[in-house]
Amino acid sequence: ASIKEARERVRSAIKNSGFEFPNRKIIINLAPADLKKEGSHFDLAIAVGILLATGQLITELPDNYFLAGELSLNGAVRAVPGILPMALELQASYPQSCLLVPEANSMEAALVTEIKSYQISNLSNICAFINDGIPLASTCTNDYTEAISTHIPDFAEVRGQENAKRALQIAAAGLHNVLLIGPPGGGKTMLAYRMPGIMPEMTRREILETTRIYSVAGLLCSNTPMITKRPFRAPHKNASTASVVGGGRIPRPGEISLAQNGVLFLDELPEFNHDLLEALRQPLEDRIVTIARAQSTLTYPADFALVASMNPCPCGNFGSNMECRCTPLQVHKYLGRISGPLLDRMDLHVEVPRLEYDQLANTYTAESSSSIQAKVIRAREIQNQRFGAYSFSFNSRMTADAIKSFCHLDRESRVMLKSAFDKFNLSARAYDRILKIARTIADLETADNIKAEHLAEAIQYRSLDRKYWRS
Repeated sequence: ASIKEARERVRSAIKNSGFEFPNRKIIINLAPADLKKEGSHFDLAIAVGILLATGQLITELPDNYFLAGELSLNGAVRAVPGILPMALELQASYPQSCLLVPEANSMEAALVTEIKSYQISNLSNICAFINDGIPLASTCTNDYTEAISTHIPDFAEVRGQENAKRALQIAAAGLHNVLLIGPPGGGKTMLAYRMPGIMPEMTRREILETTRIYSVAGLLCSNTPMITKRPFRAPHKNASTASVVGGGRIPRPGEISLAQNGVLFLDELPEFNHDLLEALRQPLEDRIVTIARAQSTLTYPADFALVASMNPCPCGNFGSNMECRCTPLQVHKYLGRISGPLLDRMDLHVEVPRLEYDQLANTYTAESSSSIQAKVIRAREIQNQRFGAYSFSFNSRMTADAIKSFCHLDRESRVMLKSAFDKFNLSARAYDRILKIARTIADLETADNIKAEHLAEAIQYRSLDRKYWRS
């Protein structure tokens, strides 16, 4: 519809900018014909093409000039989504190109410094540039990597729950998935919201990678065109599958793509739609999500750390020191909403028990997020050096060959792992994930090799499902 409506926008913009609109049939070629077109960013190029074809613009634009922008009825050029991905594509395919963008998109285009970009406020600007050589204003090239001051909750505010804090530290260091399970009021949500605060600052590659997704989704603010803080996405339990995974009539990135290089938090995991939870299995494994439609197939990145929380039963008291009012069948049905394959993809299973009075009343100062972050950064640096020749940077992303190369076990550790494998009936995926977690724990301790104590800690993070799902 936006493409069909372009004829009215372009006609009105040309007339209101002091030019004549030809009174005859005009054919616009939007090749390739088999690709479904969408969006209003073609408007500016269509208008300039008509003015060139009718001789009202006397000079052709060079072939290395690219235009994008929506025209309003009075000739003003309005912002459009997706400018950053366009600029990055031009950088890769046409490194000597010039990109002409709306003024409101100028900061976004300036992020790609390898190509020249200019800003346009109205149709008359570009016409004056083509006919009279009046120069266009360059996009602002200031450094926008400075983060906006936002308050990130601190781990020092969380009383007790040292085991859960340790698990989230491991998850942040190796980008592992975490399942927090326990009675209501134990601090599961409070802990999850503090996860981004212990992750390292985003690199420029991660910033551009994440920002381009928000640009396509139209979620960038014109004053702050960069996503410099790690995303924390927490969709509601009533969210649709398309809004979380991606899709819709016109496919758009979902929450799992908007959480790129950050954290996706699913609170009250069993309350989410069953189809939605099962749709997460493939992105958690492949780190991408593919949306197939009749006209095209789109692939969005989905590389994030999943933090999920849940109660062990409908009343929340099963397995705690409080009386559970649920029948065994109710508990079984509630826990059964989490399928075995999805549970197997959660690297760390962590129990978050109800706190005692002494723990809450204690005035000791807990470890701060900045202190934990320093340990995480040190572990990340070790991983960056280790995986320099690989396409991944985190222990959780290790392939089978990488596990063989970097997860050597001594005799004592092998015996321990075999015993755990047989006792808990672990899957092949769980076996690999235990080794990855043990490698991350060793990195946090700056140990060259995985020791028995590292492996023992990793195993206990995979044994909690036996207490609830197999009790």
